[in-house]
Amino acid sequence: MTAKVNRQWRLAARPVGLIKESDFKLTEQPVPEPGEGEVLVRNLYLSLDPTNRGWCERDTYMPAVKIGDVMRGGTIGVVEQSRNPRFQEGAVVQGLLGWQDYAISDGTGLTALPHNESIPLTAYLGLFGHIGLSAYFGLLDIGKPKAGETLVVSAAAGAVGSLVGQIGKIKGCRVVGIAGGEEKGRWITGELGFDAAIDYKAEPVLDGLKKHCPDGVDVYFENVGGKILDAVLSVINIKARVVLCGLISQYNATEPQPGPYNFGNILIRRARVEGFIVTDYMNRAQEAIADLAKWLAEGKIKYRIDVVEGIEQAPLALNKLFDGSNKGKLIVKF
Repeated sequence: MTAKVNRQWRLAARPVGLIKESDFKLTEQPVPEPGEGEVLVRNLYLSLDPTNRGWCERDTYMPAVKIGDVMRGGTIGVVEQSRNPRFQEGAVVQGLLGWQDYAISDGTGLTALPHNESIPLTAYLGLFGHIGLSAYFGLLDIGKPKAGETLVVSAAAGAVGSLVGQIGKIKGCRVVGIAGGEEKGRWITGELGFDAAIDYKAEPVLDGLKKHCPDGVDVYFENVGGKILDAVLSVINIKARVVLCGLISQYNATEPQPGPYNFGNILIRRARVEGFIVTDYMNRAQEAIADLAKWLAEGKIKYRIDVVEGIEQAPLALNKLFDGSNKGKLIVKF
């Protein structure tokens, strides 16, 4: 019989600009055997996220991936062998197991997922995973939206932004999404219930904000940064809250990016800007999941995923997050 092979994407170089396949090296190793207290997990799905780009290049809220190491990434997999009493063979688990077919874990950071045939496994990388938690806690804990307020969301057709807008509608806000292209605008307004969409590819964002937010902006959920952040800062209201979730426009920049020119409005309007990392909220995950599941069952919230077939596609597929071609949560199916 042919021995099982573990394909692994290892970081080969620090990326400059968009990811190139040469920044990674696909290697093959024998499938490892678990030691005492360990499990062998066969990965089924890999989450691709903007933070992957940062991990390739520099220390962020986690250390940069070292050259030659397996690329870091969140996965869902099945336990094939277990020498750990906490995890039975056949259990489906989630963890930061990397860009590889198989992984060894001592159980640290590994979560057994509930068996629920009505929920696809991919939902645990999206709505019921770090994506849903980012939208839920970022908006509700930091943005603190109130009924009748105006909420603006950038990257509004993305995995996080699309959920933020829907939660904002549930809480009674007027919601305006900023997204690229007519198709995305139609999706967030027609299917997700946003009140308006601003197509940054077709019109100046500031013009769209003045048209669709005549009473200013009370809460801004920031995923992009750069010129879009600058435009929103020019129309924020007194005591506005800016939730800083991501700055995706800057992740592939090859030179330092200038700060927002309208930064002074934060002082003038007495606004608050607060960044957050979703890992800070993992101990409260069930709080968010309970509400998200309820809203899903009630038809108040929708989500979609963008599945790429094959681990060999992972490096270049990551660029879909930066060129705007992904539609929903980006996942690689092994």
